[in-house]
Amino acid sequence: MHDIRQLRADPAAFDVALARRGIAPAAAGILAHDEARRAAQTALQEKQARRNALSKDIGMAKRQGTDTAALEAEAVQLRDEMAALEAEAAKAEAAQQAVLETLPNILDAEVPDGRDESANVVQHQHGAQSEFPFTPKQHFELGEALGLMDFSTATKLAGARFTVLKGPLARLERALGQWMLNLHTEAHGYTESAVPLLVNDATMYGTGQLPKFADDLFRTTDGRWLIPTAEVPLTNFAAQVIKAEADLPLRLTALSPCFRSEAGSAGRDTRGMLRQHQFAKVELVSIVKPEDSDAEHERMTRCAERVLTELGLVWRRIILCAGDTGFGAARTYDLEVWLPGQGAWREISSCSNCRDFQARRMGARYRAKDAKGTTFLHTLNGSGVAVGRALIAVLETHQQADGTIAVPEVLRPYMGGLARIEV
Repeated sequence: MHDIRQLRADPAAFDVALARRGIAPAAAGILAHDEARRAAQTALQEKQARRNALSKDIGMAKRQGTDTAALEAEAVQLRDEMAALEAEAAKAEAAQQAVLETLPNILDAEVPDGRDESANVVQHQHGAQSEFPFTPKQHFELGEALGLMDFSTATKLAGARFTVLKGPLARLERALGQWMLNLHTEAHGYTESAVPLLVNDATMYGTGQLPKFADDLFRTTDGRWLIPTAEVPLTNFAAQVIKAEADLPLRLTALSPCFRSEAGSAGRDTRGMLRQHQFAKVELVSIVKPEDSDAEHERMTRCAERVLTELGLVWRRIILCAGDTGFGAARTYDLEVWLPGQGAWREISSCSNCRDFQARRMGARYRAKDAKGTTFLHTLNGSGVAVGRALIAVLETHQQADGTIAVPEVLRPYMGGLARIEV
């Protein structure tokens, strides 16, 4: 959500910021609703003042035995006029809100211009693409050849974009999630949470999924929503709360299933596990003071990078351009992993600084020590990382000529000491 005071102060700058995302000017329309609301509220205050004075006049007239009919008639008229003004103010506010809640966050100045992912900028790379002495296979070829990745059974059970993992591959997926969770809690200082997988409208609204992205979500018959990421419940821990400065930063993590309808992705990544309706992810969320959010963004991204490094993967960090940055983010770093079987870079983590955009939507504030007022918090979120895509990357990166998979050293304690996955 945007600060209407800043918009009033510089509507031209607001429209320039929207233009970076390819969005038409909106300031004039928002300010028209804002002016209508404020005018109605000003008139309402004037009517209320007159009504208060009138009430005193009526009381005095009654004490003096004077006829009060005209005064009482005016009071009735004022009541009706005030009700109309209240409705007018509410209507203008709702119209203003309806526009504001669908507009994305203002981008940081250092976000590169560009319309799509082709304008994203690589910041650094870890490792180099290995030359295999054989033609590397894609993850689904490896998994099916091992008899441990079953798409036909998943389709029978649930339809397209689901996978059944078996035996050592199922254990490898579990190992990845548990190891990541332990790394972030023990080495990186995040607090583990087990969160609801079903949330209400207000929770989805707070992080920006509603109303704009309802089609990307799954909804239950009783009006709840399946979470697309644990970012949703974790960030909403701060909703409608005033945090004490001493309680910040708040760093949270959760390993959870995630559910996405993949609306608009027909025909994309139809083979394998890259784009699923259900997948596991370790999420990182930070809730911090505004002056700390830049440093926290870097810290969070490095926590995710460590995961990829310790798994022996080749990865790179990119900063997303204006046209590729998500709705709620002011700046996003994507981590992409090299998949030798596919011969391509694929996103495996996205770490975003949302500034106070989400905090305004959910009423998340803090009070600085000795301060009278409160300030909106800054929220950040990142994948620490997507478990399914990490599994894909491990399979393709550590595949052997005979079709077996070498298990990364850090995962072997979670695999009962297993060093290689084979038939």
